Amino acid sequence: MSKIHVMSDALANKIAAGEVVEKVSSVVKELCENSLDAKAKTILVSLEDGGLKKIEVQDDGEGMDHEDALLAFQPHATSKLIKEDDLFFIDTLGFRGEALPSIASVSDVLLKTSNGGIGTTLEMKGGKLIKEEDSDSRIGTSITVTDLFYNTPARLKYLKTEASELSSCVSLIERLALSHDTVSFTLKNNDRVLVKTTGSGNLHKCIHEIYGLTVSSKMLEIKKSNDDFDVYGYVCKPEILKSNRNHFITMVNDRVIKNYDINRAINDAYYTYKPDTKYPIVILKINTDPTLIDVNIHPTKQDIKLSKIEALYDLIYTGIKEVLYKNLLIPDAVKKPEYNEIKEEYVTQFIKENESVDDTYKESNQVTLDLSYEEEKESPIVINEEMKKLVLYPVGVALGTYIIAQNEEGVYLIDQHAAQERVNYERYLKALKESKTSSIGLLFPITIELSSSEFLIVKNNLQVLQDLGFQVEEFGMNTFVFKEHPTWLKSGYEEESIHKILDILIENNGAFDRVKFNEHIAITLACKMSIKANMHISNEAVEELLNELVLCDNPYNCPHGRPTIIKFSIYDLERMFKRVMN
Repeated sequence: MSKIHVMSDALANKIAAGEVVEKVSSVVKELCENSLDAKAKTILVSLEDGGLKKIEVQDDGEGMDHEDALLAFQPHATSKLIKEDDLFFIDTLGFRGEALPSIASVSDVLLKTSNGGIGTTLEMKGGKLIKEEDSDSRIGTSITVTDLFYNTPARLKYLKTEASELSSCVSLIERLALSHDTVSFTLKNNDRVLVKTTGSGNLHKCIHEIYGLTVSSKMLEIKKSNDDFDVYGYVCKPEILKSNRNHFITMVNDRVIKNYDINRAINDAYYTYKPDTKYPIVILKINTDPTLIDVNIHPTKQDIKLSKIEALYDLIYTGIKEVLYKNLLIPDAVKKPEYNEIKEEYVTQFIKENESVDDTYKESNQVTLDLSYEEEKESPIVINEEMKKLVLYPVGVALGTYIIAQNEEGVYLIDQHAAQERVNYERYLKALKESKTSSIGLLFPITIELSSSEFLIVKNNLQVLQDLGFQVEEFGMNTFVFKEHPTWLKSGYEEESIHKILDILIENNGAFDRVKFNEHIAITLACKMSIKANMHISNEAVEELLNELVLCDNPYNCPHGRPTIIKFSIYDLERMFKRVMN
């Protein structure tokens, strides 16, 4: 008797459901994407108990006739692919024909749809049609899902708490709203509105509706194009940072995706503008020819392959760097109040239930009011030349660490260590990048002894040290003698600096990257050779430091990403002291 047999449709659909439908947000995603493909302009998602009890998605899209409504629940039935070549020109979010049959196989589904004629109502249970009748002719589709995973106990067991499932749904709807800012999205849970966007077609307004005023007012527009890609979106000022990469929201041809190389380009562009453990809010829309991407590599369609990824990396990296360089990034010391209504009790209820709730959800409560917003809001771009012209008059030092300065716009606090770190870092980095390095002889050569393994690494990289401007020779067993050093080494710290450079060279241990090596040297030396907190410096040294800081390419952060300067505007001060009352 043969051991091999063909699976039943019910079993095959359950297996497919395991790939397509993992949790509540998976269902919401597939249903919303179908609505978007149906050209809906308004999408309402209603959940009960975070979707664990009920999920309902209503849209005003094209709807379906009776025949198509029945076919939609057949495996691999789709209107989006006709011939094999269509796989190379996918311009819809869905195309596999797996979502509806997979969802229906593990839940109860009620479908109501109409394309303008007599509507159709279908009721499915475990993938089987149990009811079929006519309904009203309201154009659009409504799908209600209940008892999710009722017939797959293993999957049901691994559903998370209501708070966690709800958090995933909020995050998903926010991303869909940002990727389709011409579509109005509303997400409700137990009749409470959590997300609401107007579908205005203004991405900045959509960001405002999702993140609130504090974030939207700190976003900078980015536009960048090459022969293959158009990049448009908003990136945040470095003062708005998060603890994870969840707010790297990237869309390719309106599809929300996660891509390692794109995320790397974003993070690299913020290098030295932020600490390594913090991440910015970035919303990027990338448009390209469909033939340059492959979305058919995973059932969720979030992971895609991109051709010419190096060119895209460079486009994103340079675009963000230019935006950060052209804008004045001094953070205000006094945070402006939010005017959004915050439903504290409702949020606290879920946070207490599950401490791991994503901070995307925590902020989502800020969008429950329809705030006034200028449709054509334009923030004037202040190029970095304004910072270079900034004149700061020092008036003292607080706590032996923070320089107090002022001008006609307000009062500034400058971290003396962070500021000099930035000045020294840019000075060292510029010197390290120069093709010709000036050297100076040592009156007393510096002898450095290493272990055998360290000696071999340095010996194999002597050319690196020579290119930096060192004259170095072997001097007995496991020892080198340094006779000349580059002129940019700080006087009096030559031996300490050489030790630091050798440590970095040894740490790379053969996996050598000159750019990263230069960065590492510049950061290390800048930190070690800068004045420290609680170290007294003269008034003349303070003036010199401030004059050098404003001329830096990035005067706002030390090489580790910490802020160097913050501002109290005159208005902020007068408001704090009640000289103004608004």
